[in-house]
Amino acid sequence: MDIAADSALADAIDALLPQTQCTKCGYAGCRPYAEAIAAGEAQINQCPPGGAAGIEKLARLLGRPALPLNPANGVERPLRVALIDERLCIGCTLCIQACPVDAIVGAAKRMHTVVPQWCTGCDLCLPPCPMDCIAMIPVEPPRAWTRADADAARARYYARNERLRREKAEHDERLAAKAVAKIAQPDGRDDLPRVQIEQNKAIVQAAIERARARRAAAAQPAPRALLTGSEGARPVPRPALQGGQATAARSNAARNPASAPSCSASHDDEKDAKA
Repeated sequence: MDIAADSALADAIDALLPQTQCTKCGYAGCRPYAEAIAAGEAQINQCPPGGAAGIEKLARLLGRPALPLNPANGVERPLRVALIDERLCIGCTLCIQACPVDAIVGAAKRMHTVVPQWCTGCDLCLPPCPMDCIAMIPVEPPRAWTRADADAARARYYARNERLRREKAEHDERLAAKAVAKIAQPDGRDDLPRVQIEQNKAIVQAAIERARARRAAAAQPAPRALLTGSEGARPVPRPALQGGQATAARSNAARNPASAPSCSASHDDEKDAKA
């Protein structure tokens, strides 16, 4: 396998994709989909935002026949952007966490809003919203998604990923520093049996080692997030609450915004450190 050639081909394919990062192709983003096409693991007709024009470009690049868009991946639509009904927004931040290009701004328990010129129309903010207060509306005046739009979206996508990586590393370092301090703390106590002190230190040390192992694993190149089966790529599941569940969730969120789900980082190691 010529890794350099595969990478160059993936680059060329990625340059033709719309960079909406919508996951409708069945992959975690445009780059994983480009790599799957380059490796012969995906068809060129799995990108609804690219539509027929995008399929034609990929066909010309790869010397393949053009195919109709696979309906299992969705349908081609005019350019749309997300709009938040600010009267209903409870500030749960779930849409902010779901947006792949940081196009939604706001803070916990504060009103959120979409920056329309940054929105890629990916729809990923819709399923997690407990208030069902986000709608996808056509861009006015109607226009096509351009290469400049795609380049800007790609840059924002990678900037967001780097921010998340940096924030996680900083969080892990803070936990590790607390754990290191915790190890030394029992030695200064005279009200605990020596056996218990050593047990506590062993628990904390194990937590530190787990955190280090996770950081080391995170530093390795991530495998392509394939969501494929024997029938080929399929869209990423996009779960949504149904019927009475949705009504109950909205009612509960309206009564108690603080109870809305949170995607904050895990504190397992911090709990271990306090054991």
